[in-house]
Amino acid sequence: MERIEECISFLLGKAYQQVQQQAKARLAPYGVTPVQYALLWVLWEGDGRSGAELGERLQLDGATIVGILDRLEAAGLLERRPDAHDRRVNRIFLRPAGRELQGLLEREMDELNRELDARFSRQDAAKLRELLAEIGQVPIERVKERESR
Repeated sequence: MERIEECISFLLGKAYQQVQQQAKARLAPYGVTPVQYALLWVLWEGDGRSGAELGERLQLDGATIVGILDRLEAAGLLERRPDAHDRRVNRIFLRPAGRELQGLLEREMDELNRELDARFSRQDAAKLRELLAEIGQVPIERVKERESR
């Protein structure tokens, strides 16, 4: 490597900064951060999951999930309910305010994805997702699910 601009860590970091900055700007009017959006998205697929299930799906540790849940609960977007069969476990359910955000937030993030995809050919955009999934160790089935929508 002759220059820092050739370092994959540097390049990924700069790409991450740019995308995160744009995502934060789009989500801020709704009082939601990108990681909170990801958690809400999983609950929009189907709520009633445990914090551990959410953490596994989003590849986040328990302490991080608890913090995200605390903030979303304080914002009135979700609630914790004790599991009917195991009192040690809480199930996470969307509140009406959390459900109402779905269309708005999805439109914002879909537009961001379209803008980013427009920088590449369709094939290159799909390949970029595949490569990022490989680096991030995200199961490729989830990436392919997104592409089929």
